[in-house]
Amino acid sequence: MAASSSSSTTASKTNNSTGGKQSGPSAEQVVAAFQRMRQEQRSMAAKVAELEMEINEHSLVIDTLREVDPSRKCYRLVGGVLVERTVKEVLPALESNKEQASLYYISKIVDSLSTQMQTKGRELTEYRERYNIRLVGEEDGPGKTGATSNRESEGGGGSKGGAGVLVS
Repeated sequence: MAASSSSSTTASKTNNSTGGKQSGPSAEQVVAAFQRMRQEQRSMAAKVAELEMEINEHSLVIDTLREVDPSRKCYRLVGGVLVERTVKEVLPALESNKEQASLYYISKIVDSLSTQMQTKGRELTEYRERYNIRLVGEEDGPGKTGATSNRESEGGGGSKGGAGVLVS
């Protein structure tokens, strides 16, 4: 019995000694944490895009209604119910909504999320450098990796290069 307990102690000591050399999370934990941070950054970017689109839609509707005859019928969604009104009734309400807290609040949220995204990008960059993480398709070579990771993480959204941008 003494031999078996000493061998199990030896085995646990060797496990502790190899575990002590790592002194950090396992490779799976590093990858999982990195993927979680990237997903958080992507969800922030999606929320920013959604809120910016809402602001743009308000402006577009207001600009369109300004060019329309004030007596013309229009429909507005109020509390989930579509209500028929005239442009003359709806336009002032939309303009006041835009000027008041609703769009001001949305703009503040967008600014806050943008700041959080930049912070998350810096955290991602530091995490990548600390654990030497390489993304699939990333070029190996000194100098290129840092520039690529900074563009992806601080650009907000992690898109590669100019994907999704149409320039004419």
